[in-house]
Amino acid sequence: MDTQFSPYRGSYASLQIRKKTDEYSLDFKRKAVEWSFQSHRTVKSVAEALDIHPFMLSKWRRAYLDGVFGMPKVPPKSQNKLKPQDEISTLKQRIAELEEENDILKKWQRFQAEQRRKRFDS
Repeated sequence: MDTQFSPYRGSYASLQIRKKTDEYSLDFKRKAVEWSFQSHRTVKSVAEALDIHPFMLSKWRRAYLDGVFGMPKVPPKSQNKLKPQDEISTLKQRIAELEEENDILKKWQRFQAEQRRKRFDS
């Protein structure tokens, strides 16, 4: 039997290549969707931050609105006018989120610098 590849013999027909797909927890999906529903965020920016494809996040958003995640069928934050006290607490929460994001980016930057130093020292 000839073991060389020939496109005419269909050698690749029996070879199945499976693309690895990550499975995300329901909690991760729920948080990603809720994050994407925040008025100052876009689906694209959230997807990039979480290193997932925007189409996947859009599918999760549809499922969330359909109640698949066991959540209400309306976005978590409606367009109602906020009371001053609620607005302050929302802004404080936003500040905390931004500080956390900033810390993560600083850690990533330090990690990258350390990796570069290791490559140049080798």
